[in-house]
Amino acid sequence: MPSFRFEAADSAGRIEKGLLEADSAAAARAALRARGLVPLGVDALAAAQASRRFARRRFSEAELALATRQLASLLGAGLPVAQALAATIEQAEDAGVREVFAAVRSDVFAGHRLAEALAQFPREFPDVYRASVAAGEDSGELGGVMDRLAGYLEERLALRGKVLGAFLYPAIVTGVAVAIVLFLMTYVVPQVVEVFAQSRQGLPWPTRVLLALSYVIRAGWMWLALAALGAWFALRAWLRLPGRRLVWDRWMLGLPLIGRILRGVDTARFASTLAILAGAGVPLLRALDAARGTLANSVLASAVDEVIAAVREGQSLSGSLGRQKVFPPVLVHLAASGEATGKLAPLLERAATNLSREAERRALTLSTVLEPLLIVAMGLIVLGIVLAVLMPIIDINQLVR
Repeated sequence: MPSFRFEAADSAGRIEKGLLEADSAAAARAALRARGLVPLGVDALAAAQASRRFARRRFSEAELALATRQLASLLGAGLPVAQALAATIEQAEDAGVREVFAAVRSDVFAGHRLAEALAQFPREFPDVYRASVAAGEDSGELGGVMDRLAGYLEERLALRGKVLGAFLYPAIVTGVAVAIVLFLMTYVVPQVVEVFAQSRQGLPWPTRVLLALSYVIRAGWMWLALAALGAWFALRAWLRLPGRRLVWDRWMLGLPLIGRILRGVDTARFASTLAILAGAGVPLLRALDAARGTLANSVLASAVDEVIAAVREGQSLSGSLGRQKVFPPVLVHLAASGEATGKLAPLLERAATNLSREAERRALTLSTVLEPLLIVAMGLIVLGIVLAVLMPIIDINQLVR
């Protein structure tokens, strides 16, 4: 049954908006009148219309993973696609998610395949998602493919959450430290040291430096903020220049420990995407092209372009990956084993799991190292401020003696 977007008024004049399922627009208006509402507008909800309406809308990874898991569970229970979509719409909490899935359901009722309906929303459903659904429909195993797709999205979300969570405490410590130092420099230091400045006593050089910094922060904080903002936009503009992003990403990959984390997260996402597409029966070249879109680092993405060109010429996937010298050896070796045994998808998934665990371990290690370093740095900064304030007091005591 198609879906319609409606706008109606109740007896008190309040406007209600929402979605309604009916056989036709006339039936939708009749259903609204039966509910005591006066129809003001009833529009058929098709995916093409909804995609234009939500051109700026994009699901979060959590929203997409939750909806996919619900859809996979319903399809696995044997429900038809349209009925599974209807149940997913009812369970969705976000109005935008409900409307998008309602538009997809309307297109499915109109005779389109699920992958074709999803293609109207390329921002909400990425290429890997649509390619997996299309492969599942072609093979007749849509439920199983959706289940693997839901697991893939959940694992991606979990990996990102663990890596970000590892840096949450250092980020909080840094923020608190900066706030404390700014408070000392802008409020405490000027009041304490002003007493010595008015006494015309010669101040030690650390105290004079501290006063100068305090003055710069208090009088020029706006200029400092504008300078930082300008530097940020200048960096973004520089990265848009041809070849600059490649230089930046290569430098990031070369950083100690951080580079390994970035490489591990990116290659884990790449291997996991390639595994789910290969397992769904998507041709390797198309799978590589879709997996390339998940890479955030342009160096790795450029390397995958070379891999695609080599595979198109008939070379092996593992050999092409190994020649690039940027992918972890575990990915290359497991890909070679998968090609030799005919179990490419499971071994790519194993490589993704290993890389995810390694990236998580390195992130936790870096977080563990950063925590005491930040505390020590904060202590040294506060100690320097305290010493700069105490030095004039010590000089006065010596003069009195």
